[in-house]
Amino acid sequence: MPEQFEDCIVVARSELTIARQLLNDDISRYPTPISGCDAQFNYLLAEREKVGAALRKLDELVFVPTPRTPDQFAGVESR
Repeated sequence: MPEQFEDCIVVARSELTIARQLLNDDISRYPTPISGCDAQFNYLLAEREKVGAALRKLDELVFVPTPRTPDQFAGVESR
């Protein structure tokens, strides 16, 4: 059975959620004290932010301009 694009988005969201949890686990187990210049810890924080940004993008509504609605405040034209 062929996959629908919606199925791929569900899988992506699921995988990103797992990645975020794994990163949170790694961050919570990181040995303390943590120096502000700890490159490995900062890398984990950056990766967690990238995963979070990707999850937010999946949930973001996107406006696609068309000839009938050239901008998102143009209103709806009916015919």
